[in-house]
Amino acid sequence: MNALTLLLMAIALLGFSGLPACLLPARSAGGQRVTTGLMVCGGLLGLVGVVCARVAAPAPALSLAWGFQHSRFSVAVDPISVLFLLPIFLIPMLGSVYGLGYWRQAEHPANGCRLGLAYGLLAGAMALVVIARDGLLFLVAWEVMALAAYFAASAEDDKVEVRRAGWIYLIATHIGTLCLLALFALWRQATGSFALTAGAAIPSEAAGTLFLLAAIGFGFKAGLMPLHVWLPGAHANAPSHVSAVMSGVMLKMGVYGIVRMTALLPAPAPWWGPVLLAAGAFSSLTGIAFAIGQRDLKRMLAYSSIENLGIIAMGLGLALLGRAQGHAEWVLLGLGGALFHVWNHSLFKSLLFFNAGAIIHATETREIDRMGGLAKRLPVVMVLFVVAAAAICALPPLNGFAGEWVLYIGLFRTLGLGDAPGAPAAALAAVALAMTGALAVACFVKALGAVFLGAPRSASPRHVHQPGVAMVAPMVLLAVACVLIGLCPRLITPLLDAAVGAWSGQSQPLSTASVVPLKALACAGGALVGLLAAWALVLKANRRAKPVRTGLTWDCGYAAPTGRMEYTGSSFGDSLVKLTVFLLWPKKNQPALHGLFPKRSRFKIIVPDTVLDRLVTPLFRATGRFLPWLRVLQRGQTHVYVLYILVVVIVLLIWGNLER
Repeated sequence: MNALTLLLMAIALLGFSGLPACLLPARSAGGQRVTTGLMVCGGLLGLVGVVCARVAAPAPALSLAWGFQHSRFSVAVDPISVLFLLPIFLIPMLGSVYGLGYWRQAEHPANGCRLGLAYGLLAGAMALVVIARDGLLFLVAWEVMALAAYFAASAEDDKVEVRRAGWIYLIATHIGTLCLLALFALWRQATGSFALTAGAAIPSEAAGTLFLLAAIGFGFKAGLMPLHVWLPGAHANAPSHVSAVMSGVMLKMGVYGIVRMTALLPAPAPWWGPVLLAAGAFSSLTGIAFAIGQRDLKRMLAYSSIENLGIIAMGLGLALLGRAQGHAEWVLLGLGGALFHVWNHSLFKSLLFFNAGAIIHATETREIDRMGGLAKRLPVVMVLFVVAAAAICALPPLNGFAGEWVLYIGLFRTLGLGDAPGAPAAALAAVALAMTGALAVACFVKALGAVFLGAPRSASPRHVHQPGVAMVAPMVLLAVACVLIGLCPRLITPLLDAAVGAWSGQSQPLSTASVVPLKALACAGGALVGLLAAWALVLKANRRAKPVRTGLTWDCGYAAPTGRMEYTGSSFGDSLVKLTVFLLWPKKNQPALHGLFPKRSRFKIIVPDTVLDRLVTPLFRATGRFLPWLRVLQRGQTHVYVLYILVVVIVLLIWGNLER
């Protein structure tokens, strides 16, 4: 049994894992356990298939006629597929186990079965997208993925906010799909078939159009600014294990699409790389700026995903720039850094969403300003949050630092070639990456302090219950993976090198290990872990030797301080929001204190989405006011519609004669 057969069996198991629960009572815990068991079996079988594809001889492609004209059921696996399949099989499997404690079937009889079915279809469709080698098959799998994500994310459709987020997601994802329809139609016109094989004979003008359609169509799914409008609402309102899969894995399907199409297209034009570099820099900076201004914990993580996808886009831009200029190092470090970050983001962002789910499950609120003091009540959750936050901030010795270090070296290699086309864009991207890192640290320091430190800021965090083993175990596994890859980055560099070679279409004369000092990085990371462990032991010994005094945090001179006087996340982020006010356009509610006995007031900052709430939504509302005027054209009379057709035909005939 070859690797491709194992992968297809795994996809079938994942896709149909939710069906048994639909045949059992809605409150049946057994149905959820069966679904989880099938998800685990499918995930493990898929991981075995990925390992076989990596270590064994390449499996022959499978191509079968399946009834669609000029199309075939064609699937194959290559090093690029291997890199994306690993998180596809890992994260949904862990999320399904996490859901046993987070989203119990007995507590959600109205949507539990539907969620399990959509969750499995989402995982299976993503895997099929990655191995599809035919344009129509790709689009079918892509649409199944999009619809499954919609039903999974809008499980609580009895809530108005969830329904609104679901509709925005549907509209945005299908706008992107329209671009992909045009992409594959032009691909067939240029190559003569829907087969996704390298098209070296494609004219440069057609290649440029195909690249733009791919960047826009897949950019909607990746959530790059300003195509991100669906992402914050969908991720915030979905169940947390669904948010983890959407952010940690599904966004990467947009990245995969860009990687796959640029691998198939001929040598890129000089402007392709700078376009992605600029888009990535803009997305990373604006994404983390919006994250700082959020009061909703999951919306903050959603905007942080936009930032990280911007970092990946910068790596892809550098690789395209290197391919256009003939710099093999830029290709290796750019694409290698981007794919490294694909893995890293899948791990630490899934961990953060699992962590957020545990916090929300315990406190029954998503509002950061109402949390506080959770370090003593949820110590394990806090430690795991610290690990994930340090990883996403690219702090050593975790995996986020190792991945961004590869990209930094690639961007720095362009600094000595200021006269080369695209080199200034790479230099500006390096600056944007550094600024993004600093803002990310500020963002997660705010989250850590407001959620876990201080005293409870409201009554809700006082009644906290601990997450169960089913929720904690997947988080621990992801945290261990973040530490392991950070300490031993050379474990995955062979996968990166193989994927870069498959993308460039030629064997790379360089390897990541020969260009990046990964061994020294691992030694430094190990030394840092040793120092941190020694420091923790010293602190513990000092606490035992000295009496510990307990008391409230600084009370500002008040005789009876309360939780409402605690420093909030909004207050912490206020100064940082002011730095980017030209992008965020925040709404601020200042306390109004007048007289000796002022009325109760509160400080509040709301940062609406500039694109969705300030531009797109008002445009739709304005359009909606004029649409009723057009109803006079729809009278329901056949002869009137025939008249419309006649008028259109006459106009087209006149236009055709004028063109001649």
